Amino acid sequence: MTETLINLYDLSDAELSALMAELNQPAFRAKQLAEWLYKHKVATFEAMTNLPKPLRETLAARARIGGFVQVAEQHSAESATTKRLYRLPDAQLIESVLMEYEDGRRTACISTQAGCAMGCVFCATGQMGFARHLSAGEIVEQAIHFARLLEGEGERLSNVVLMGMGEPLHNYENTLRAIRRLNDPNGLNIGQRHITLSTVGLVPEIKRFAEEGLQVGLAISLHAATDAERSALLPINRRYPIREVLEAAHYYVAKTGRRVTFEWALIRGENDTVEQAERLGALLRGLLCHVNLIPLNPTGGYGGAPSDPVRVEAFQAVLARHGISSTVRVRRGIDIQAGCGQLKTEVLRRQRTRRTAS
Repeated sequence: MTETLINLYDLSDAELSALMAELNQPAFRAKQLAEWLYKHKVATFEAMTNLPKPLRETLAARARIGGFVQVAEQHSAESATTKRLYRLPDAQLIESVLMEYEDGRRTACISTQAGCAMGCVFCATGQMGFARHLSAGEIVEQAIHFARLLEGEGERLSNVVLMGMGEPLHNYENTLRAIRRLNDPNGLNIGQRHITLSTVGLVPEIKRFAEEGLQVGLAISLHAATDAERSALLPINRRYPIREVLEAAHYYVAKTGRRVTFEWALIRGENDTVEQAERLGALLRGLLCHVNLIPLNPTGGYGGAPSDPVRVEAFQAVLARHGISSTVRVRRGIDIQAGCGQLKTEVLRRQRTRRTAS
């Protein structure tokens, strides 16, 4: 059964070497195998033509090359965005998004968990709850699928953001292994500065991540400038309040020299006021940072609405007066439910409807 097979994407270079040694193969076979997995991105053992046929047959009996089954795919009519829903070997569902930009960037937004335990009220993934962590191989496989798709079109995957389903720092070890594999020249060879991790603000893990010696981008979901308001949106704030999150951000900047991005989902009439912008500007003054303003992506489980352009412009102007740079993220893939968890939620809803009807 699939569950008993080794997922080769889960294995490091050293572990691939150990597997070849266990199979009484010469050491160079591990490098050949890694090249097939990450350079050529093949989906079958039969395609590994420079491996002896008996070895290919043994690998097919012992291991698997990932294990995703694509359940749904949607393409945005409004932007160059593709969203995929995958079924994992244990029937869990996860989402991945590919965003293509006019400047040539090809960015995969990938998941680190099936579901999420953080419970952010406006997030479809947070509304569905936590199922399990993804393995390092399952995180990486999402990027491989999009890299394979792009290479078939003569392009390459240039950026990866760990901003899909789940909280990456809650799944710390597997996330870190996945980042190293994404960056590894023998892996997908994506530069560290082209990888970004997004967190709701797990303070101990942010500080730990700062010590890893990486140049990976860090984005922190803030969304409110007072603890009372932030706790209402992000329950994790009751454990790690704003003051501690900002201390961790300062620590990250000091250790890495990298600018921190703060994510701010603009919710009409709630956190898009001039007063909120003034508070935010005062909080961030003096920190090497940038604010990513995101008009809310509506979900069925939350009644908030996105800010209108006039309020967004006023909010951004206040930040500028405080010396805080900001950009307004263009909402991509709204027509295909590209927000985290939305496609999975819709597919599960349709499945329940069909079962009820039958």
